[in-house]
Amino acid sequence: MTERPHLAVIGAGPAGLAATVAAAAHGARVTLIDSATEAGGQFYRQPAAALRARRPQALHHDWRTWERLRDALGSHVRAGTVRQLTDHHVWCVERRADGFTVHALVGPEQEEPVSERADAVLLATGGYEKVLPFPGWTLPGVVTAGGAQAMLKGTLAVSGRTAVVAGTGPLLLPVATGLAAAGVEVAALVEAAAPRAFLRRAAALSARPGKTAEGAGYAVRLARHRVRTLLGHTVVEAHGTERLEAVTVAALDRDGRAGSGTRRRIPCDTLAVGHGMLPHTDLAESLGCRLDGPHVHVDDEQRTDVVGVWAAGESTGIGGAALAVAEGHIAGRSAAARLRGAVADPRGWAAAARSRTRLRAFAAVLDTVYAPPAHWTEQITDDTVVCRCEEVTGGAVREAVGNLGAGDVRTVKLLTRAGMGWCQGRMCAPAVAGLVGCAFDPGRRPFARPVPLGVLAQEPAHPTEEGPS
Repeated sequence: MTERPHLAVIGAGPAGLAATVAAAAHGARVTLIDSATEAGGQFYRQPAAALRARRPQALHHDWRTWERLRDALGSHVRAGTVRQLTDHHVWCVERRADGFTVHALVGPEQEEPVSERADAVLLATGGYEKVLPFPGWTLPGVVTAGGAQAMLKGTLAVSGRTAVVAGTGPLLLPVATGLAAAGVEVAALVEAAAPRAFLRRAAALSARPGKTAEGAGYAVRLARHRVRTLLGHTVVEAHGTERLEAVTVAALDRDGRAGSGTRRRIPCDTLAVGHGMLPHTDLAESLGCRLDGPHVHVDDEQRTDVVGVWAAGESTGIGGAALAVAEGHIAGRSAAARLRGAVADPRGWAAAARSRTRLRAFAAVLDTVYAPPAHWTEQITDDTVVCRCEEVTGGAVREAVGNLGAGDVRTVKLLTRAGMGWCQGRMCAPAVAGLVGCAFDPGRRPFARPVPLGVLAQEPAHPTEEGPS
């Protein structure tokens, strides 16, 4: 009997799960690789079993989809068509003449190297939060919106008793309602998008009644918890000595500037702040995949321009879990067919393709509504830390631009060390780009995560195939 072709799926969030289930159901042997100890990704993050959560579904939206994906994955694992590797932190995917080798780190210190060979690779690496600094943002008690949500979902814990949720984007709604339901006093939900932004796009937003109803449901729950919602406002400063004690917010004028006469101080011990998401593209870039702006370019089958590499979910454009599931399903079916030497038949995923089209259009509308304030860089003072890893301030970046002639992120990095730290610019690059006044482009990195030198020394040298593999 001929062995099934082998597909490595990297990432066990909604896109990776949907891709794994679809590929396994259509003839592929799949290895699902993820850094977490349980499948689900950030969207379906589960509390540890030892916590004995009685109703984990209360912290999630669209729980039935998770149950369907989880049960299907379990069936394939038991049948032997899927092998699930948890706590595997992928740092590189090597393209070879006979396929691909996925390199990962395991163990409590993430220093034990392992590798997995595959005939093809499907990247479902998700996204990460865009961080925009402001005075006081490094105080203990200031967390990203996604970080607050991950803490609540994964540990059933919160970082304080009184919170302000701020920034822009649809993520703020579930974060605020989740914290309020957990007993936190949410002093305010501070959303930069103004009411007029929603009114201008009302027709396009109403085209997705399910999403509109979802948003209305969050609004009802916020009202029930008496959460004050400030539309068209932004956080301009966080205050405190040892930790966060209060934040100052201000109304935004029509040009996107914080009005000095509209400032108000709100006491709190937690600030959950977020300004949208960025795609994780490190693995795709190291493989030579083409990018369209910040996200991975794919065709109608979710194929990248590198033969044998598919991508799905937030890495191909931020659009939410439902879009990730649709893309994952298409990518998994396409990969399974192509690996068998067959021509992929789009009729098999017609419903998913229609959903993908609608959800991508809706995501594009949300991008126009939930945009960071146009002049957010004006809130960064010269002594505001911009790069936390290297402790580079806004003044140092402005000095590099104004007096040393830096005109891009790379030059600022060379002159100031901004982006040379542990995160390699993943956190600070958008802020640096904003201060420089240039477009934000993901920096191409050879590795997707820090790797011990001892691990690199053990790796044999293999020539990378530049042509189709």
